[in-house]
Amino acid sequence: MNEFRPATRSIEGSPGESVRILRELQELTQKEFATRAGLPLAALVEIESDRSALDIEQAKSLARALKCHPGALVFLGG
Repeated sequence: MNEFRPATRSIEGSPGESVRILRELQELTQKEFATRAGLPLAALVEIESDRSALDIEQAKSLARALKCHPGALVFLGG
């Protein structure tokens, strides 16, 4: 399979940064997004600021609200 070549760059970041970036790209406020994801606003603030680790159930809820795969939130930079 020579049709693929390795990426020349990767991005470094945290799950919280991924959540924030994807939320902002969808033009959602933290309050709107927390409601859509079924999380308390305080929990979202903690996740986006990396003061709280993102657990698998939260990742699933956030991913559903963002319409993306949970891996897009937690697996950055290799």
